[in-house]
Amino acid sequence: MSQIPSKDQILEWISENPTQTSKRDIAKAFGIKGADRIDLKRILKELEAEGHLQKRRKTYRDPDKLPPVSVLQVLEPTPDGDLFAKPLEWQGEGAEPRVLVIPRASDPALGSGDRILGRLTEVKADDHDYEARLIRKVGSNPIRILGVFSKRSEGGRIKPIDKGVDKEWSVAADATGGAKDGELVEAEQAGPKNRLGLARARVVARLGDPTEPRAVSLIAIHQHGIPDQFPNDVIEEADRAKPAGLSGRTDLRDLPLITIDPADARDHDDACYAQTDDDPKNEGGFIVWVAIADVAHYVTPGSALDREARKRGNSSYFPDRVVPMLPDRLSGDLCSLHEGVPRACMAVRMQLNMAGEKISHRFVRGLMKSHASLNYQEVQDAIDGQPNERTEPLLEDVLRPLYAAYEVTTKARARRQPLHLDLPERKIVLGDDGHVASVAFRDRLDAHRLIEEFMILANVAAAEELEKLRRPLLYRVHEEPSPEKLDALREVAQASGFQLAKGQVLKTQHLNSLLDAAMGTEFSELINLSTLRSMTQAYYYHQNFGHFGLALKSYAHFTSPIRRYSDLIVHRALISGHDWGKDGLSPDDIENLENTAAHISDTERRSMAAERDTTDRYLASYLSDRVGNEFAGRISGIAKFGVFVKLDETGADGLVPMRELGREYFHHDRETNTLLGSDTGTVISLGQRVTVRLSEAVPVTGGLLLELLTLEDQKIAKGHGRRSAKRPARRAAAKAKARTAKVKRKVTRNRKK
Repeated sequence: MSQIPSKDQILEWISENPTQTSKRDIAKAFGIKGADRIDLKRILKELEAEGHLQKRRKTYRDPDKLPPVSVLQVLEPTPDGDLFAKPLEWQGEGAEPRVLVIPRASDPALGSGDRILGRLTEVKADDHDYEARLIRKVGSNPIRILGVFSKRSEGGRIKPIDKGVDKEWSVAADATGGAKDGELVEAEQAGPKNRLGLARARVVARLGDPTEPRAVSLIAIHQHGIPDQFPNDVIEEADRAKPAGLSGRTDLRDLPLITIDPADARDHDDACYAQTDDDPKNEGGFIVWVAIADVAHYVTPGSALDREARKRGNSSYFPDRVVPMLPDRLSGDLCSLHEGVPRACMAVRMQLNMAGEKISHRFVRGLMKSHASLNYQEVQDAIDGQPNERTEPLLEDVLRPLYAAYEVTTKARARRQPLHLDLPERKIVLGDDGHVASVAFRDRLDAHRLIEEFMILANVAAAEELEKLRRPLLYRVHEEPSPEKLDALREVAQASGFQLAKGQVLKTQHLNSLLDAAMGTEFSELINLSTLRSMTQAYYYHQNFGHFGLALKSYAHFTSPIRRYSDLIVHRALISGHDWGKDGLSPDDIENLENTAAHISDTERRSMAAERDTTDRYLASYLSDRVGNEFAGRISGIAKFGVFVKLDETGADGLVPMRELGREYFHHDRETNTLLGSDTGTVISLGQRVTVRLSEAVPVTGGLLLELLTLEDQKIAKGHGRRSAKRPARRAAAKAKARTAKVKRKVTRNRKK
């Protein structure tokens, strides 16, 4: 009878012989034959259950070591040109090992994101644990899945967290990545799609408990591919930065500039000051200064900081965290205009006449010192007669002149007629435990409008200055609505009893007339929401197509370079245009301006989607313990599969599936965007008041399912029978009824004309 090895002896053998780890190899190494193999199998099973080994098909290996042949994902090259890779088959509990790719002259070029099969050699180097030689490329950009892992005997399943996605993915036993049951994981497609059965996936990252509050924003960050870890070289470069001095700058430290931000602001990148103009030719006019953090001084073209800032495009803001465009050493320190601290800035001095029009401006590169860091509410309270110890000393000489200058800008704004949508902004308040404590709507104060108006003026001045200097720049472009979207808005307006003129060049004042007519009526929210939906999305471009929503011919983002790469490009253009230093626009900046505009427009949309998804998940979590409760709301969207309702209390959006509308068939009219009941003739349209019951809230996906109880205070009639595909007569009747109703509406409108 052969001697059965101990567990430690088996582990030592596998560690020293990573290529000979099958049960047959182990049995041969220890001379185990016959019935003793049963005992060996039992020991290997115990080691697997204890987490010391993981079975890969017919072999065993140490989960804290990489297999000798592994799939790797290539990372971005370091500044020194070294190519590192991320192991996609790491199963260990400790830190992920670092792999250096050693290319041969005959190897194909490798780039960031490429997947390769590599032969690994364990090394003891300072900055990496393994070296890899390329065997072959295995393809790039596989389908990515974010979902909840459920453990099965054959491996596991992943249920995606995306709303409306029911398809599960199968995970083989050797591709679970050590994921635990109920854990949130990131995975990628493994192998070709199956015609029959579940598609296969491989777990590439474990993200923890999906019910934990911190997972809410992490889900969105990973799902939308937002970079949330700074490379070492970026952090090192930021840490080396020193405060800027006065050399080559205009000294603005005695100018009583102040910052006004939300109470929970994470950075302070703009400051302002106003005073009456003492020029006798501009009686009743004002001088307004806007100073912005000089990020370009620290983030120079082509640097590691610049490459990472461009890659991110912008900061992303979530209720529990911010994913910044720049490391905290800059965004929270050197580039943040803290009270009483000298800070490098780009500033513009604007001269306004008594009608609120900007009649001149002048840009400087300066050194400033914020005389106070205030929040919106305390500034508004001071103006309203309730100053505190911070605002009282500034009330007469600083705050009142700011408000006086703002008052004259409102005259110019009224003439310009920017689109004045009135849509409340939600604020999710988290408790100390990370869960939602409350959902409120932010108050819109004059203090908010003041800062907003001054920032718009400064952005206009930046665009005009660069046009005058004939320098390339990135414009903020907002084009007018398409004819199709205007027709849809016109339908909603007419169905609500209002008019939107047709057959003329559209101006914002036409839309404002519609918004004003609906103000104070039960249709106000509907008209505001429908108008917003008719708008095109603003974007960045290297050519000027104007800004429709603000009713401006030229507009560029200048005022937030800490959190937007577009503003950094505008700052560099101003530096080049005024010959203020060598950190202006580089030839590469200019050559890639169009690509940069497209890229940062995409990253902005990515952040907006991630922030919206996070809000949906927080709201679903907040409402999850109120399933069965009734809520008041308004219909905010109609589709062939159901009705969307915006709840009054939280602003959350939920779906009433078609099956919950009643037992009759509902015909969806795309042109009028309505649903018509085949039995009862019930018409469901945008903006109608409803009462709903919350039937399901899923925090992981952010989905809310509702049951419709009343429509315009009338109980929903349920029809005569069950909805069935076997009732074509009713469907035909509904369609005919819808066509008839449409003709009647058109005739009525023509008679009114």
